[in-house]
Amino acid sequence: MKIAAIQFDFRSEEPFQARLDRMAKLVRGQRGADLVVLPELWPNGGFTYDVWQDTAQPLDGAVVQMMQDSARALGSYLHAGSFVERHEDGRLTNTSLLMDGEGSVVAVYRKIHLFGFGEGEPLLMTAGQDVVVAKTSLGTVGLTTCYDLRFPELYRRLVDEGAELVMIPAAWPQSRVDHWSVLARARAIEDQMVVIAVNTAGSHGGKQMGGRSAIIDARGVVLAEAGETEQVITADIDLSLVAKYRQDFPVLPDRRL
Repeated sequence: MKIAAIQFDFRSEEPFQARLDRMAKLVRGQRGADLVVLPELWPNGGFTYDVWQDTAQPLDGAVVQMMQDSARALGSYLHAGSFVERHEDGRLTNTSLLMDGEGSVVAVYRKIHLFGFGEGEPLLMTAGQDVVVAKTSLGTVGLTTCYDLRFPELYRRLVDEGAELVMIPAAWPQSRVDHWSVLARARAIEDQMVVIAVNTAGSHGGKQMGGRSAIIDARGVVLAEAGETEQVITADIDLSLVAKYRQDFPVLPDRRL
């Protein structure tokens, strides 16, 4: 299958609707891909805390509807990155969605590990509780988001629930981008699964984003990697090889803890 990852350039000064329109155009330009993956909080900004209340959306809001339309235009799976979701009770969550080629939402993941050490996300958002794996016509896929990458126990849970591929949208700063690259490869190597790690470019709330999105196979081989600016990277993946890698080098059954 062909995977396309869109490393989107977030521009704080760009009007909200213009940002949605620009992303929709980028997504629709990926016809022919079997799976398109977007970054974290691309509509709202990862560190632009002051606008989250104003730009938060319900699950049936403009962001989701536009992404569903884009998935239908693609005719393939779309991981719509994440957005600030407003719940009926007023809570905010960092929510990501996987849609099929008909625009139907097939998986909803709300970020479990909120970044900020008591500020930012932990102060303003409610953490998700559910580990999310979806069985699709492409294979069994897991959903995580950004800071989750630092918690390997989550990825072992995904493996135990059958995940062959995991998608990691992020708004990861340039100052720690080396960690991003190392950890994304580590999750692929230790869990023997495909990793699609999609970061943003540009600046979120004055923090420069690190880019370096990557598509990594189940052996830890980087098949495609972006630079620091807006870019679409693509790679061909054969998910049937995941089972072969795990059989040829059966590390996972040797776990003792």
